[in-house]
Amino acid sequence: MDERKLNRRQLREKALQVLYAAEFNWENLEFMITDIFSEIPNEDGVEFGVQLIRKVIGNRSMLDEQIIKRTENWELKRVSLIDRILLRIAIAEFLFFPEIPAKVSINEVIEIAKIYSTENSGRFINGILDSIYNELKKNNELNKTGRGLIDKPKPR
Repeated sequence: MDERKLNRRQLREKALQVLYAAEFNWENLEFMITDIFSEIPNEDGVEFGVQLIRKVIGNRSMLDEQIIKRTENWELKRVSLIDRILLRIAIAEFLFFPEIPAKVSINEVIEIAKIYSTENSGRFINGILDSIYNELKKNNELNKTGRGLIDKPKPR
């Protein structure tokens, strides 16, 4: 893989691949991480991808609770596995990656959903993430730092 073409979307896609495979076989998680990220020449990229995977796995119950709160009358297992994983990835980025703007996280997982999931997944994911984002923002729980990462009120 050409290092110049490596971007965070590709790293998120690799994280999705690991997390998807892990749903069927948690015992081989370390092997899957090593295998799927082996072609990435950039250590920072590998570190981001692995950190994202670990945050999703380590906080899975809490991330799922965020999804469940917004899918009333639906059991979580009715949400496609790909969509669930993409939602977990974005919520983990909201909460544990202060350098990534929330809107970037939303846009990235929607773009990935267009490739790997259903025709309606983008709208579904956007609705859930928008709700979570607005609640976190309202409750001052969105920990974003750095220039351009904090939403500023629009001028009147």
